[in-house]
Amino acid sequence: MPTATIPNLNRAHIEQLVRASLSRHTAGSASLKPATGPNPLVVNSSARHCHLSPEAVETLFGKGHTLTPMKDLYMDGQYAAKESVTLIGPRSRVISNLRILGPCRDFNQVELAFTDAISLGFKIPVRNSGDIEGTPGCMLMGPAGFLKMDKGVIRAAPHVHMAPEDAAYYGVENKTFMKLKVGGDLGMTFDKIFVRVDPSFKLEVHIDTDEANACGLGPGVPCELVK
Repeated sequence: MPTATIPNLNRAHIEQLVRASLSRHTAGSASLKPATGPNPLVVNSSARHCHLSPEAVETLFGKGHTLTPMKDLYMDGQYAAKESVTLIGPRSRVISNLRILGPCRDFNQVELAFTDAISLGFKIPVRNSGDIEGTPGCMLMGPAGFLKMDKGVIRAAPHVHMAPEDAAYYGVENKTFMKLKVGGDLGMTFDKIFVRVDPSFKLEVHIDTDEANACGLGPGVPCELVK
């Protein structure tokens, strides 16, 4: 009886497969707190992804190409696109199928977890979205070409989106900080959750997959925002 052959896997490949498996289990997981305020609290883990400008999309996918929505995200108007790219890191290691989130923005940004950065050879800062001055760049590869980013690779700071009525309920203002208490078996508190307030926002906390794994985030795990 013939036996199946298993391809040789180096450590980088194994690490990538493990992270991909963890992302599939944690990305998009949410913890809901009973609505005591104007809106229920949702906590989501955000897997690695990128935001691109319309010009970058055309460079990577061809003239006139626009993003194709694949899956709506919790925040209204936001979606995961069908399109993905390959990220090439400084050690010539790659992450394939890096998902693009839409709609397009006026800047290019890649958001990675700490373990992603280590595997690729990056030393990336923790930054709020859009704060990309002085950050590392990278190379993105699409079916129609390459995009060299001189900056824009970050580890996204944990943050919460909220509407003005939520900000009033919690007694916080835009661009301040809150704490996130996570219950469950691991029981952890995040001390610096950056607050973003806008009338279009739903009440949602974003942490990355490393942070979600560390605190055991998943369905049924209680979470609470504290001023």
